[in-house]
Amino acid sequence: MYGIDKKVQFRHKVNSANWSSDQQAWSLAVDADGTPKTFQCRFMLMCTGYYDYDQPLPTVIPGIDNFAGKVIHPQFWPEDHDYTGKNIVIIGSGATAITLVPALAEKASHVTMLQRSPSYIVTLPAEDPLAKLALRVLPPMAAYQAVRWKNVGLMILSYQLSRRRPRFMKSLIRRGVQRQLPPGYDVDTHFRPNYDPWDQRLCVVPDGDLFAAMRRGEASVVTDQIETCTERGLQLRGGRELEADVIVTATGLTLVALGGLSVAVDGHEVKLSDTVVYKGMMLSGVPNLALAIGYTNASWTLKADLTCKYVCRLLNHMRKHGYDECIPAGVDPGLIREPLLNLASGYVLRSVDELPSQGAKRPWRAHQNYAFDVLDLRLSAVEDGVMRFSRGGAPTAAAAPAAATPVTATPAAA
Repeated sequence: MYGIDKKVQFRHKVNSANWSSDQQAWSLAVDADGTPKTFQCRFMLMCTGYYDYDQPLPTVIPGIDNFAGKVIHPQFWPEDHDYTGKNIVIIGSGATAITLVPALAEKASHVTMLQRSPSYIVTLPAEDPLAKLALRVLPPMAAYQAVRWKNVGLMILSYQLSRRRPRFMKSLIRRGVQRQLPPGYDVDTHFRPNYDPWDQRLCVVPDGDLFAAMRRGEASVVTDQIETCTERGLQLRGGRELEADVIVTATGLTLVALGGLSVAVDGHEVKLSDTVVYKGMMLSGVPNLALAIGYTNASWTLKADLTCKYVCRLLNHMRKHGYDECIPAGVDPGLIREPLLNLASGYVLRSVDELPSQGAKRPWRAHQNYAFDVLDLRLSAVEDGVMRFSRGGAPTAAAAPAAATPVTATPAAA
């Protein structure tokens, strides 16, 4: 682990963070496995994502107490659970469900994915043939960059086509699914969503493993709604009963910003929904705080990598110029605000009022485009006239803030 584990405080949960302009530092109230502790830092990088890892989205199934089998939420999967030879019903149609189906089908008697409505599903190779070729003919770093930009380009093309030519993309995705399924399969009932591609996330199956399990008869998809739960399984509104030994509720997650901790500046609580993201990684009016949020339409780590490199630029700039504080400021009162996450998924819409917003123009725009973010985060000047810098609380005419002791917060560590 290259010694990284020695830098991590395990079993520590950050409950609150308060910025002191007098001390030019954050004070963190931390629960260290039951023992209260206080940490101080000059800069805080939040790597908590935006999911609630303690409380999943509640699943309300009428009559669930009648079920004689086991009910499992994927977020809290029991490590010792043996499902060999069991009939499993997975409720849901998102990324979690389509990942679980082929994995559980290897040992289960049969796995049924029960969905209220379909999702877009595309097949990609688990191993990139271009990557293999590039590694044979190019130096490792050049091959890595070539494959990365190829993947970025394809993702941008896919996303832009989806937004500009949704009917074409619908047809393309449908043909891809149809090729994976037996002749005569009812594709439109089970794999034709009632929204456009990228209104919600596209789901990817490596090497078509979901469809392979269906072709082998190990898995199936049912599109219907639940009437009630019986002792033996699920009674559907369409009249069918799905017998099950195990029910898996892959029905979504709950969103929470900054890992759920409360944030204050000089004792005044920050209402996150009042803030606007700066370059997709800092919050208006909040000093010395950055958050790593990945893309909704591409690899999470692409944006997280850019964010971390920008934070390093910012901290080095602060150290070089002796700045103590940086704060994104000067939001135009007339700035058009939009939701931070550009998805129409139910779990996103339910939490949109709890998250920061984004603006309609730079630098308050949270791009879902790697090329634009390279310009904003890697190539643009740190001093852009929007970021305000100060030494010891006194504003300067120049550019960035502190460096001393950065703290990175993850879902499990401060």
